[in-house]
Amino acid sequence: MNTNWSDYPVFLAVAQAGSLTAAGKRLGMSQPTVGRRIRALEDHFNTPLLKRQSGQLVPTTFGQSMLDHIRRMQDEAAAIDRSSATLEDSLSGVVRLSATEGIGTAWLPGVMQRFRAEHPDVLVDIGIGFESFNLAQREADIALRWKSPGEQNSLIGRKVADVAFGLFASPEYLDLAGAPETVDDLPGHDGVMAMIMDGKMLWLMDERTDEMIHMPGRITFQSNSIWAFYEGLEQGYGIGMLPLCGQTTRSRNLVRVIPDLEQTEALYLVAHQDLKRSARIRGVFDYLVEAFRQDAAFFAHGGESVFSPGRFDIAPPSSRHEDRNLPHLSAAAE
Repeated sequence: MNTNWSDYPVFLAVAQAGSLTAAGKRLGMSQPTVGRRIRALEDHFNTPLLKRQSGQLVPTTFGQSMLDHIRRMQDEAAAIDRSSATLEDSLSGVVRLSATEGIGTAWLPGVMQRFRAEHPDVLVDIGIGFESFNLAQREADIALRWKSPGEQNSLIGRKVADVAFGLFASPEYLDLAGAPETVDDLPGHDGVMAMIMDGKMLWLMDERTDEMIHMPGRITFQSNSIWAFYEGLEQGYGIGMLPLCGQTTRSRNLVRVIPDLEQTEALYLVAHQDLKRSARIRGVFDYLVEAFRQDAAFFAHGGESVFSPGRFDIAPPSSRHEDRNLPHLSAAAE
């Protein structure tokens, strides 16, 4: 009996997630369906593929060897997909972008609509989340990433912004608790936290150790949603860190505390090097680089974006495709 090729990604998902239920949620399948697909593979090879260890499903020795082959198959399939994209020479079709909440929800949609004013056949698909979308697997064509573009040699990246962050609280909270004058006062205050990539929280960081510093005395509110995080600040739970541009984007009724305290994070635009020959993806990449350049002051100091509603009389950034290679990762990380 021939094996069903579609069962292999199911096995890979279970091995990555550690349970049938978690894999089912990732694949959009029920837990019984996932279990049935795994049993079909095990029946075909007449050997177990998974075993339970410390409460998780992990691959057996044979299962691990299968996974190595499955990953290579997946990489080859993704390479075929990327190759088909490079054959496109028109500015039409879907462009998949990935970004975090905030910049991906409040800034990017308006900016891309400006691009579509010149190229209405480009369709925009924005994936929002703090996880890193896999560009090699074409989960996204172009990604916005904080701190670094990533370590894969197959990626090309460009630093596009230095985004300034400060500490904010609601007037009601400050009326009750008082305003901190220096970072030494922060342990005496309540904190509001947003959970970001790798389980870390949005707060002051030591650049040398990448550890949080000057922590509040207690965390009274935290969320993995930026909008819930904003609401927690407004409702007076305590002090939290925001991008200066986020204040004006959301028109929040918040007060900046310790105004001379500022932290800057780098933002990178990243794509897979195989896609640099696609006119559509290259055109969007070039356009976004220029859009960030025009809005540099907004990201560095706050204020009003040049792409704010009512300012569409400003000439849009050039999206003309130029026949040149994007800089490689090592050269582009400015």
